[in-house]
Amino acid sequence: MAETPDISVATAPRLRRGWRLFLFFSSAVLLTGLVSMLFADLLWRTGWSASRTVLLALFIILFLLTAIGCMHGVYGFFIRLFGTGRRVTGLKPFREQGIDGVSTAIIFPIYNEDSVRVLEGLRATYESLDRTGHLERFDFFILSDSTDPDRWVEEEARWSELVRDLDALGKIYYRRRLFNEERKSGNVRDFLNTWGKRYRYFVCCDADSVMRGETLVDLVKLMEVHPTVGLIQTVPALVNAESLFGRIQQFANRLYAPVFIAGLNYWALDFANYWGHNAIIRTEPFMQYCDLPQLPGRKPFGGQILSHDFVEAALMLRENWTVWLAYDLEGSYEEAPQALIENAQRERRWCQGNLQHTLVLFAKGLRGVSRMHLILGIFGYVASPLWLAFMLTFNWIYCYQKYTGLSELPVESFNPYLKDWSGTEHAFLIFVICMVVIMLPKFLSLIDLARDWPRRKLFGGLLNATGGVIGETVFSTLHAPLLMLWHTRFVLTNIAGISVAWTTQKRSADGTSWLYAAQRHWGHTFIGLAWGWFTWKLDPGLFWWFTPVVAGMVCSIPLSVLTSRRSLGARAKSAGLFLTPEETRPPMELVSLRSRMKIHELMEDESPRCRAHAGLAAAVLDPYVNAVHVTLLREKQLNPVYAEHFTRIGAGTDAVRELGEKLLAGGPEKLKPSERMVVMADQRVMVWLHQQVWLRPEEKLAPWWKAMIREFSHREN
Repeated sequence: MAETPDISVATAPRLRRGWRLFLFFSSAVLLTGLVSMLFADLLWRTGWSASRTVLLALFIILFLLTAIGCMHGVYGFFIRLFGTGRRVTGLKPFREQGIDGVSTAIIFPIYNEDSVRVLEGLRATYESLDRTGHLERFDFFILSDSTDPDRWVEEEARWSELVRDLDALGKIYYRRRLFNEERKSGNVRDFLNTWGKRYRYFVCCDADSVMRGETLVDLVKLMEVHPTVGLIQTVPALVNAESLFGRIQQFANRLYAPVFIAGLNYWALDFANYWGHNAIIRTEPFMQYCDLPQLPGRKPFGGQILSHDFVEAALMLRENWTVWLAYDLEGSYEEAPQALIENAQRERRWCQGNLQHTLVLFAKGLRGVSRMHLILGIFGYVASPLWLAFMLTFNWIYCYQKYTGLSELPVESFNPYLKDWSGTEHAFLIFVICMVVIMLPKFLSLIDLARDWPRRKLFGGLLNATGGVIGETVFSTLHAPLLMLWHTRFVLTNIAGISVAWTTQKRSADGTSWLYAAQRHWGHTFIGLAWGWFTWKLDPGLFWWFTPVVAGMVCSIPLSVLTSRRSLGARAKSAGLFLTPEETRPPMELVSLRSRMKIHELMEDESPRCRAHAGLAAAVLDPYVNAVHVTLLREKQLNPVYAEHFTRIGAGTDAVRELGEKLLAGGPEKLKPSERMVVMADQRVMVWLHQQVWLRPEEKLAPWWKAMIREFSHREN
């Protein structure tokens, strides 16, 4: 059982955190109060009504969220300007700490991922750790939840090749779960139940994660010198973007994140959050306290917790284990979606998970700071329908005023400095203040860059960085209305208990196709055209105020297609726009990853197009792949749960043999996907299939098998 940390030693930091929380959020509330009074004054001058009350309430909520974001930028800027020791890397010296006898597992939970990319990222991390001289203290685990038979076989084959290439037998492990329960959190829990007691710490990675060896060693050292720390979250840098959209997102992440995260650390301190990957976790307390409960009620709000990371951090904090953001620790990398629609697909999953946190908010014993993290995560998506409601309410007030024929009864401003201002001037003042609050963190990020010559050079110089900020701001202005509509749809469908179905994305060789973009964005375009026409008919002056919102919707199809283009991303790079440090001075880990991925791309271009069910064919035909697959199945059979599982689904050896006969005689299409998985999960039947497919006369085999045998024989020759 994990020993609960002594909370008495944390009294002084908690008092300091309390003052920081008060100062930070009071600043946001004070700014919101002042601007809200100006807005209320504007509404008062035109005659009060119930709809104006709604408009004011929406404005207060939306501006408060914006002010909190602005304060993150402001506080973070001054922290980076003057420095602070209140960060996990500055509390105690840790570089000289030894890690002899300390065991750490690095886990890669995957689910139907590109196995080439996953394993090459693992290879880059493994080789980087090897260069530190501390490789013997770390083990790697590929934790597969894949349900696609082809990907399953490919994962096994490529894992075996990687182990052979790196001479890493006993260092890199592969495990595919018998049944996919509770998604990623269940995958991690299954690993911990089996292997967790062997490791003092584990580092959870994503399928696209890459981490520098020195960073991993530093994380272990930090945990060693801070025995009350339960989790340290790094801030992953976005890398390897090629499309214009991806490069813009990557640039914004690398330029703005240092300032914003420093501001977040100002008030969170050792009550920080967990983002689900690229973090080191103390194994014993995580196993003891972070087993997630099932939420009451039906999906999407009830049932399994999807966004598990926020909740796991809150549970760790509840038991007096601290959580830190190592925001100044470099060498943590991840990748991001390359197109608007891909990004929306990811946002859809995150939205449902974050909305579930409305129930978690009422859990007993959670820290107030943890509830704050949960609330901010929820409003990250709820803000969109509130913004839409604000604009619709404003349109309703304007429309009602015009078509009822009621005249305004203007009154003087209750602000003595605005009594001589017209309503238009008053409204413009509020607009300018809102724009300053939104843009100030970006401006401060540029100042932060300007004062750091080495870092400025890595962004291509201040002039190129400024051009990147302008381009990113223009794109974000057009992108924001689309996110508003997407998030509103996600929130409303979740409230209604409806899941939004996303099909496999249709992509051309150079990004999103025009047809696919039209299928996904026609509704946005229609709303933009209808809204623009309505505001023009209402008042041409009002139309120009709504132009930024309407333009993003009307231009959604070309915006989605063009920003997904790799060619436009390459042009921006050659022009010096949206450059990041990992491009201008790439670390060895990313150089290795990119070069090996390029080799794989060239090999794929030269190889024949893969047939359907190629993984099944390889597992049966190829003696090496079959041997690897069968060996892993035999190892899995040592688990008593294996036999119980197949007994439960009625898949005894005789029944599976019958499916195997059906597979040989009719081909894979004669079996259901679940039946193919049952056949591939039986090691005796897989050995028998390998023998039969090579020994049987051709007339007793399905035409599909004949074609695959000829292709395999030709490839071997």
